[in-house]
Amino acid sequence: MSALRPLDKLPGLNTATILIGSRNSCWQDHLARSLPLPCSVNRPRIDLIVFVVNLHSKHSLQNVEKSLCHLDAAFFLGKVTFLATGAGRDSHCSIHRNTVVKLAHTYRSPLLFCDLEIEDFRATMAQRLVRLLQICAGHVPGVSALNLLSLLRGSENPSLEDL
Repeated sequence: MSALRPLDKLPGLNTATILIGSRNSCWQDHLARSLPLPCSVNRPRIDLIVFVVNLHSKHSLQNVEKSLCHLDAAFFLGKVTFLATGAGRDSHCSIHRNTVVKLAHTYRSPLLFCDLEIEDFRATMAQRLVRLLQICAGHVPGVSALNLLSLLRGSENPSLEDL
């Protein structure tokens, strides 16, 4: 199995595909547990990859870290997002938030925090992910994935090592 590449397949008309990587047991039927994906001729082009890190599970972070090496570097030009779940209950976290922040910073990818146990947060996060997917798939005129990435990164303060 080779590295997953962002433009290895032609896009479908008026379609977009999101790949969500998670070890969450209630989602296993619909998501990729880890990369690499099995070789499949019928798999559509992947426009956005969301790595879900459960802050209550160290295994979740390890799985994401192992999966990252199976991605082509071109995916990190705006087509990868990290989603940290369980952020609402700090006392139960086995992974510190700064660890996930450093991971996202290392791969120059956006990081979203969400508590998926609360319905309103779930709905809001789903809307954000759909909007990100629309942009990454090229369905929003005038905005590209790379353009969006620069907008999201522009609000952060640069560190000394970036200067």
